Amino acid sequence: MSTPPDLLHGPILPTLVRLAIPNVFAMAAATAVGIGETVYVGLLGKTALAAMALVFPLVMLMQMFSAGAMGGGVSSAIARALGAGQPARAQALALHAVCIGLAAGLGFTLLLWASGAAIFHALGGRGDVLAVAVEYGLWVFAATPAIWLFNTLISVARGTGNMRIPSGGILAVAIVQVILGAVLGLGLAGVPRLGMPGVALGQVIAYYGAAAVLWWYVRRGPSRIRLKLRGIPLQWALFKDILRVGALACLSPILTIGTVLVVTSLVAAHGNDALAGYAVGSRLEFLLVPIAFAVGVAAVPMVGMAMGAGQVARARQVAWAAAGLSAALLGSVGLLFMAAPDLWAAMFSSDPAVLEQARSYLRWAGPGFGFFGLGLTLYFAAQGAGNVVAPVTASVLRFAFVLGAGHALAAAGAGLWSLFGLVGAAMVLYGGVTALGVHLTSWGPRAAPVAANAGLSRTS
Repeated sequence: MSTPPDLLHGPILPTLVRLAIPNVFAMAAATAVGIGETVYVGLLGKTALAAMALVFPLVMLMQMFSAGAMGGGVSSAIARALGAGQPARAQALALHAVCIGLAAGLGFTLLLWASGAAIFHALGGRGDVLAVAVEYGLWVFAATPAIWLFNTLISVARGTGNMRIPSGGILAVAIVQVILGAVLGLGLAGVPRLGMPGVALGQVIAYYGAAAVLWWYVRRGPSRIRLKLRGIPLQWALFKDILRVGALACLSPILTIGTVLVVTSLVAAHGNDALAGYAVGSRLEFLLVPIAFAVGVAAVPMVGMAMGAGQVARARQVAWAAAGLSAALLGSVGLLFMAAPDLWAAMFSSDPAVLEQARSYLRWAGPGFGFFGLGLTLYFAAQGAGNVVAPVTASVLRFAFVLGAGHALAAAGAGLWSLFGLVGAAMVLYGGVTALGVHLTSWGPRAAPVAANAGLSRTS
């Protein structure tokens, strides 16, 4: 197995765009799933929309953990090993990544089943909204082990510079999930109407099926790294290589979701119309994450291989090129829907009260989307470099800002618009601090190639 030469020596922006394009198509499909789900959940009523607003942050947290945080740690470790000319180490890292993914997936399922109702109640869920959220969560969290395994396997592939297989897998999941969710949730084609549990079952079936196919691919298919379950000893040094990036990176999505949960709880105090409107408006923010993700994960193997080969200057150039591209894309979308919020909001609800709040959110938060894209893509680039201190610090500051200012606004009886403006300001803070931190952080200590076969006593 050889490292694709253009990842280390090719022109940066064209190579980055070539790697990002499959991700963009796949993420567009994921975005379509989010839009489609919001549309047919809207057909189930305001109670279903409000319940989804309570559960959705936890669903996204699992995706952000497994694909973005720990997944980035997996891709980074493998890319750095390949950049240093160590394919045997990369193969061993793949096995250790699968062990981490399976353990995390099972653990989170048990945790969310046990604590989901308490979390939804703490977020302001009451009465019918709480009951629907608990029922929906029970089913949707059953998909968590498959989500972790699926995202771990595609992160292994991304670490080699292969973006097509991961993108194809995401596309397949999106198609199956949106079709099955609609059929089972709404009772189409003669199928019994299951409501929100049916929407969740679409996700469960899609992810378990996709994880099974990817498992075959890395075990028997033409994968650049063949997963072996025997002959490679489990060693802490290899777990550590993944976890030192992935575990610390997990703090960022925790704080991101924590920020969303704080805002959700404050919005919930204004009633179900406000919560439903916020669900529609904030859904755009969550669906813009995949765009920054598409560019960011394309940067991870380029940065990681450059770092493994000792090409620190190239690694930093890749990081800034990716961040600029992402900021331009997300910023354009944010400004569009700030100027014309009904292009988005009217797709999901015709209720005047819900639309009023969704419009307010997009007008106040939209200007911050570009900064959010800047920070999030630099977060992925920093993973490739093996140093995520700057983006994690920015996430801490963003959370503290929203927590402190949000509760101060609530105590002062400020209007709902002020909470939405706070969301936009927090995005600006996050992007600015991340960019400054990456600029000031030296990636030099990680520049030296890893010693040959470090952390391995034997491989086969």
